[in-house]
Parts: sequence; structure tokens; C-alpha cells
Amino acid sequence: MGPGLLLLFIVGDVLGTGVYALTGQVAAEVGGAAWAPFLVAFLVAMLTAASYLELVTKFPQAAGAALYTHKAFGVHFLTFVVAFTVMASGITSASTAARAFAANFAEGFSLSLGEGVGVTVVALAFILLVAAVNFRGVGESVKANVVLTLVELTGLLFIIAVGAVALGGGEGDLSRVTEFETGSGGVFGSVTTATALAFFAMVGFEDSVNMAEETRDPVRIFPRVMLIGLAVTGLIYVLVSISAVALVPVEQLGEGDTPLLQVVQAGAPGFPLGIFAFVTMFAVANSALINMLMASRLMYGMSRQAVIPAVFGRVHAGLRSPWVAILVTTGMAVALITVVGRVPALGGTTALLLLCVFAVVNVAVLVLRKEPVSHRHFRTPTALPVLGALACAFLASPLVERDPAQYRTAGVLLALGVLLWVVAAAFNKRRYGTATLARDPALLKRGPGEDAGPRRPGD
Repeated sequence: MGPGLLLLFIVGDVLGTGVYALTGQVAAEVGGAAWAPFLVAFLVAMLTAASYLELVTKFPQAAGAALYTHKAFGVHFLTFVVAFTVMASGITSASTAARAFAANFAEGFSLSLGEGVGVTVVALAFILLVAAVNFRGVGESVKANVVLTLVELTGLLFIIAVGAVALGGGEGDLSRVTEFETGSGGVFGSVTTATALAFFAMVGFEDSVNMAEETRDPVRIFPRVMLIGLAVTGLIYVLVSISAVALVPVEQLGEGDTPLLQVVQAGAPGFPLGIFAFVTMFAVANSALINMLMASRLMYGMSRQAVIPAVFGRVHAGLRSPWVAILVTTGMAVALITVVGRVPALGGTTALLLLCVFAVVNVAVLVLRKEPVSHRHFRTPTALPVLGALACAFLASPLVERDPAQYRTAGVLLALGVLLWVVAAAFNKRRYGTATLARDPALLKRGPGEDAGPRRPGD
């Protein structure tokens, strides 16, 4: 990829479900100043992006956070936890997108789907469709991503245009954007709580580092393109949130999972709502497709590295897609959609998981300063990863008021990961034998991207 395609990939990965589905929930937490949490989330994302840029230009390989964690700390279990957390975040993000897809489908086409049951059924059907595209192969998935990125960008630019025209015509109330809803924690507490949720809208940029080996001259291209991509998405989010709260009262905007449809109704009442609902559905479909593609391939990769049972690495003979990993990750998404259900809980869980990963990455960049490389690379000022680690750890901590369901969901997912780790460890001991592992403990300490290689005679 050159800079143009890389920019499109980053923008498409960041834009999507977060702003389409959670703008109303962010406004409900902080009031009319819903732009503030998106701005703070953007700043925290930029701190972490600077760390990713130093690492991806220093080690231009795929595997992202898991690779950096392994190089920095060399603790195989920690590497596994980071990799599994990234995978789990992809599944929760795709589940969020599926629920948002179903809600917009029902609202946009004025369908009565019952008390949540109908929405769940549509969300499940959608995630199964995503699985079918994923199973078909990565080529079809990447082609679909380009189209869906353009669609979701068009939808958000349309919201900004609707807001500008309506406000220019004397409609709406721009003064709302300076109003803060303060709870017991005051303005700071409200903004940080909303930021913990709004951060879901800024994730996705970290996926681009997995394309390092597919990019022409990543050391030169990545810094400029990633920073431009994040700046573009951050500006779009701030303008969209301003349009939303200026045209729709906060208490109304916070109801349901289709806030931007309400903005279209208020600012452009003559515009066919079904058309924008269709655009929204395409936008959140892009998030689901990218994240399920990433999650299934990451599970496949962990299996190939013998850190989870080998069965998860099985590949379809004809399509060469990792069909077992696709089935398992889709099954996890189905469970989340059915049991957790609510969009804010799923989106907040995604942000929680990735904030923990980002805190580790920000520390890793400082640790890896002692490991020089022969080529020139981007170097972030030391203060940025320090601030990034502190900010991410704070936003993930109980110091920020967060729905307890997010911690429970994250805990269950990580417990499942640890169970897979234990099963794989027991299997590897039986496969290699205790004596062999004692002679060659590196068999269980390979990092991401290190081929397991053939088994030696007698092993």
C-alpha cells in the first residue's frame, strides 16, 4: 500500500460504529458539550499513536501490540494476554456494530421488532452474514472495506452539512454545546466518564500497524499518514457531535441506539430517513467486518504459535480461510449479542480492553529504548508515552465511573482466554514431553511471527 490506501484504511478503521451509535450516550453523560469527551479521547489516542509510530517504524512487522509486548518484556503469558485482549476487543466491537445495525434497520424503516427480541434476531443474522464474508476470504473482505469506508465517510459528512445548513437557517440551538451535565463528580467526573465511552470511537488506528509489511517504505509513510488520519477522524467526530446536540435536545438524543437518525429528522425532515439508515447500516457493517476479520486471524495466529490449541488453526482446504477460528469468534459474538445486548455496554467493554492494551504499549516503547536498531525510525518525545500510559490506565480504572457490566464482560472473556492457555500448555507438555521442554524451553516462548518450525526427531 502507498500513502493513499493506508490513509483510507486508517480512516475507515477508526470511523464507524462509535460515533454512529454512541453520540447520544456520550451526550447523556456530559450534556451538550458532547464534543469535549470526543476531543479528550482524540488526544489520548494521539499519545498512544505516537508510541505505536515509534514501534512500527522501529519494528516494521505485523502482530502489533503482541509483538511489542513480547520484545519488551519477554513474558510469554503477558504476550498471550495482550494478544487475546486485542482479539476480544475486536469481537466486542463487532457485536456493538451488529446491535447498532439492527437498531438502525428497525428505526430507519419504521419496523416494529418487538421488545428487543426482534433487534437481537436481526443482529444475529447480520453477524452470521459477516462470518460468511469472512469465510469467503480476505480478498473479498478488503474490497468490501474500501466501499464501506467511502459510505461511512459520506454519512458523517452529510450530518455535518445538515447541521451547518440548519443552524445557518436559524434552526437548532448552538448554545447547548457549552452546557455541561455535572453529576456528583463535577465537570471532570462527567467528562472522564463520557471519555471512557467515547474512546470506543477512536480505536482502530492500532490495527493499521498490522499492515506494516504490506506498506511501501513504512518508516517514512506511517508517521505522516497515521497522524493525518487521526486528525481527520477527530475533527469529524467533534463536528458531528456539535451538529447532533445543536439540533436535538440532549435528553432526546440519549434515548435509543440511533442518535444520528434523530439528527437527520430534526435538521432535514424532508430527507428520506430510510436512505440515511441504509448509510448507517453500511458504516457499522464496515466496523464489524474489519474487527471479525482481525479477531479470526489473530486466533488463527495464536494457534499457529502453539499458545492455544492447534484445532483453532485449521484452514479450509479450498478457500484457505481459518474456518475454526471464524466459527469460534462468531460464536463468541453471538453470545455477547444475546447476553450483554446493550450497545453502550458492548462499546464500553471494547474501550476498556483496548485502554489496558494501550497502557502496556506505552510502557513497552520506553522499555524498548534500550534495544537500538540499525535503521532510522520515528522517535516520540519521552513525555508522550508516559502521559499515554497514565491516561489509559486511569480511564480503564475504577476511578472512572463505568457500567459494572463492562468489567464483568471483559473478565469473562479474559477468563476464557486463560482457560485456552491452560489447555494449550497441558497439550504441549504431553506433545513434547517434560524432558524435551526442559532441554528446549524456547518451544513455548516463541513470540508473534516466529515460526514453530518442524518437529525434531524424537520430540
